[in-house]
Amino acid sequence: MRIEFRMKLLSCLVLIAVLPLACIAQDSAPAAPNSPAPTQSQNSAQPPAAQTAPQSSAGNAPTQSPAPSAPQTSTSPTQPQSNPPAPQPQDKDKATPQTSGKVAGTSNDRLFYALPNFLTLETQQQLPPMTVGQKFKAVALGTFDYVQYPWWGILAAISQATDGHPAYGQGWEGYGKRYGTTAADSIIENFMVSGVFASMLRQDPRYYQLGQGSFFKRTGYSVSRIFVTRSDAGNKRFNFSEIFGAGTAAAISTYSYHPGSTYLSVPGNPHKFIASEKTFPNVASTWGTQVGLDTITFEIKEFWPDIRRKISKKHPAPAPAPGASGF
Repeated sequence: MRIEFRMKLLSCLVLIAVLPLACIAQDSAPAAPNSPAPTQSQNSAQPPAAQTAPQSSAGNAPTQSPAPSAPQTSTSPTQPQSNPPAPQPQDKDKATPQTSGKVAGTSNDRLFYALPNFLTLETQQQLPPMTVGQKFKAVALGTFDYVQYPWWGILAAISQATDGHPAYGQGWEGYGKRYGTTAADSIIENFMVSGVFASMLRQDPRYYQLGQGSFFKRTGYSVSRIFVTRSDAGNKRFNFSEIFGAGTAAAISTYSYHPGSTYLSVPGNPHKFIASEKTFPNVASTWGTQVGLDTITFEIKEFWPDIRRKISKKHPAPAPAPGASGF
C-alpha cells in the first residue's frame, strides 16, 4: 500500500502539472476596455459646458434661451460616467464560486477545470448551514460526476501496475476488480466524511479558503483543516467527520469486499499463497492513505483559485478614476 500511495501521489502531481497546460490553450485574450473612448468625448464635451455656464450667468441677452438645452447636450456624454463601475463583473466572477452551485451554499468550481470542487468556498465568511439533504446531494454530485469514472480508471491502473491487492491477479479481470475496489473506496469515504458524519455531528463539510497571507501560512492552514473544521453554527471544532469518517470507511471497505486469503497461480508457482487483506493493519494503512490524499487535496483547494485566476488572466485590476487620463 505504501508504493500504491506514492504512485497515487505521483499521479496527483502529474495531474497538477498537465491539466493547466491543456487549459491554457483554451484561454482567449481579454477584450480591450471600451471606457477610454467615452472619456475622450467626455473631456471634449466639458469645455462647451463650461462656456455656456458663464454666458448664462452674465445675462447679456434674452436670446440665450437655448441655455436650458445645453444641459441636454452635456447629459449625453456624461451618461458614460455611470459606466466606470464596469469592473463589477470581475468581482462577481470572483464571487460566483460561493453561490453558483447546484446546491445552496456550494460552488460550481472544478480543480484544474476537471475534478469536481463543489464544497470549496473562496471566502472566510460563514454561510448558512447546510441541511442533511443538501450535504448528501452535494456529496452525490461530486462523487458521481462524469470526471470521476476515468479518474478511478487511472487509479486502478496504478494499483495494477504496482500489484496492489495481489489476490486480484493481473489481466482485465484483475483490472476490473481493482476498478470496482477503487470506486467503492472513494464513494464510501466521500459519503462517510461529508455526508454521514458531517450530518450526525452537525459539522460543515465545506472547505473555506483562507486566500491571503504567506505561502507557509496558507499551507499550514490547509493542512490543519484535516483536524480543524467548522460546526454548522460556525464554531471551530475538531474534524471528527474527517478522522472518524475516513476510519469507518476504511474498516467497511477492508472487511467487506477487499480480498481475503487465496491461492494464486503465477508463473513458476501454480499455488502461491496470498494472505488476506481483511486485517487491522490493512485498515490502518487504507485510513492513512485516504487521510494523506485528503490532506494533499486541501492544499490544492487552497491554492487552486490563485492558479485559476492566473490561467484565465482575470487579475482584479484597479478601476481607472472617471475622467483620468494618466493610467
